[in-house]
Amino acid sequence: MPTPAIVARARKIRLLVMDVDGVLTDGRMMLSERGDELKAFHTHDGVAVALAKRAGLRTAMVTGESSPIAKARGTKLGVDSVVLGARRKGEVVEALCAEYDVPAAAVAFIGDDLLDIPAMQIAGLAVAVADAPAPVKAAAHHVTRARGGHGAVRELVELILTSQRSWRRVVAAYVREHGGR
Repeated sequence: MPTPAIVARARKIRLLVMDVDGVLTDGRMMLSERGDELKAFHTHDGVAVALAKRAGLRTAMVTGESSPIAKARGTKLGVDSVVLGARRKGEVVEALCAEYDVPAAAVAFIGDDLLDIPAMQIAGLAVAVADAPAPVKAAAHHVTRARGGHGAVRELVELILTSQRSWRRVVAAYVREHGGR
């Protein structure tokens, strides 16, 4: 159960920024014998991005890697911005704030490793995945129960939308859109 302070931060969120490796994936980088890189993404996190967008949140994926896989996943999910090769993620978050006219207090950033700390220091809601190292957890306002690549983004989106009192409405609309009642 999130604290009242976390709920207050989550109510303000208008932009969700996600690291890729270790957040949307479990952090492992698999290579084929030909050198092709493979990544596994959790479908629950993909649905979470759709729910966030349906609720009116902007979304961004920011990765230190220059991975065409991350770009393809972001495109498939309809993410507003995919930033590859981001070695200074704090500066990227500031640029996204300017691009979308969103104050830092309205940004949620979810990360898993040391490269994410500068972005977490800017975000109004800094979140670390459950298997992040101690310095990253120390920089976070909230730590998910789920590990990276295992539904951590879904958990965060539910926290944000529940705090904004839109979770049930957004889920009901999503279910109706896909043939439910």
